Amino acid sequence: MPERIVLAYSGGLDTSVAIPYLAEKMDAEVVCVAVDLGQGGEDMEAIRTRAVECGAVESIVVDAKEEFATDFCVPALRANALYMDRYPLVSSLSRPLIVKHLVAAAKRFGGTVVSHGCTGKGNDQVRFEAGLAALAPGLKVVAPARDFAWTRDKAIEYAEAKGLPIETSKKNPFSIDQNLWGRAVETGFLEDIWNGPSEDVYSYTDDPARPREADEVVITFEQGVPVGIDGRALTPYQVIDELNRRAGAQGVGRIDLVEDRLVGIKSREVYEAPGAVALITAHMELENVTVERDLARFKRGVDQRWGELVYDGLWFSPLRNALDAFIAEAQKHVSGDIRMTLHGGRATVTGRRSEDSLYDFSLATYDTGDTFDQSLAKGFVQLFSLPTKIAAARDAKKG
Repeated sequence: MPERIVLAYSGGLDTSVAIPYLAEKMDAEVVCVAVDLGQGGEDMEAIRTRAVECGAVESIVVDAKEEFATDFCVPALRANALYMDRYPLVSSLSRPLIVKHLVAAAKRFGGTVVSHGCTGKGNDQVRFEAGLAALAPGLKVVAPARDFAWTRDKAIEYAEAKGLPIETSKKNPFSIDQNLWGRAVETGFLEDIWNGPSEDVYSYTDDPARPREADEVVITFEQGVPVGIDGRALTPYQVIDELNRRAGAQGVGRIDLVEDRLVGIKSREVYEAPGAVALITAHMELENVTVERDLARFKRGVDQRWGELVYDGLWFSPLRNALDAFIAEAQKHVSGDIRMTLHGGRATVTGRRSEDSLYDFSLATYDTGDTFDQSLAKGFVQLFSLPTKIAAARDAKKG
């Protein structure tokens, strides 16, 4: 009986080409697993069928939209996860979930090898294989684009020679990855970092310069989890999905970034993440209202490290698990409402309210009713600045 290879299948160029190529190269049967992460666009049944048409012996679609939103996007939101302070981990978050379902499919269909379409230049090879090492170290891994030195041009030529039913061609050279949390676009003319993105690069967002009426939205959180919009109770998936539409219609969430890849090179990526950017902006502001200063300061470092771990493919690491425990504790009081105006490519906070708020109007006001005892401030300032004063006096003696 031939060996069975379980392939992470997207329906695009690289993974479609991989089906007949792996079957021929390794004399194996290919089982395709497509995971629905809320990416929209093409019908998932069409993708499943395409895999069979390209030569797969089995092809399945896993509906993981709610799982992705609740178990991956929400933790990223609670961590305010922005790699290099800008990128909300669109692709990084999806890979460990895909790995989980690849492992399940390998058990179901008797697979001994797992395959992905990643190149040797990208981060995703690490994310897939680090995840597999954690969940199923006995499975072998093959990556045709990397292991057999495929270039994009060769893949297009092979697809045309085989008559594979895929849309990507030399006239449409972009590499696109998208899911509920956002959309990533690279290659083609974007590889020249002086070239600005054209409007046809974008799909999740409308032109932010186009005139339109502003959209006001109120987002409700419970312990850092988004649970409603405009007073309507929603699941995290529904919240993200609605904000993708509403913030996207206002041009929110466009990111053009030259980023530091894990493999050591710099790469130009264009991202769209309207729902993610709106939610992270709202969540950060609610934390400003409800999280004590020292905890908030420390959490910012935890958030940065959390994002780096996930970007680097270490979702299943002990450190990320431990950081999640800290973040969960820090989110106990992050409940309330944030009002935002979505307009002109920006998500702007205009209102905050929370029963767990640490904002005390009577202490903050400068008007009548001020309860802050300003007579205490003089002594506080003298003691606070005393170490600096002593050090300055020492340095003056030496000078």
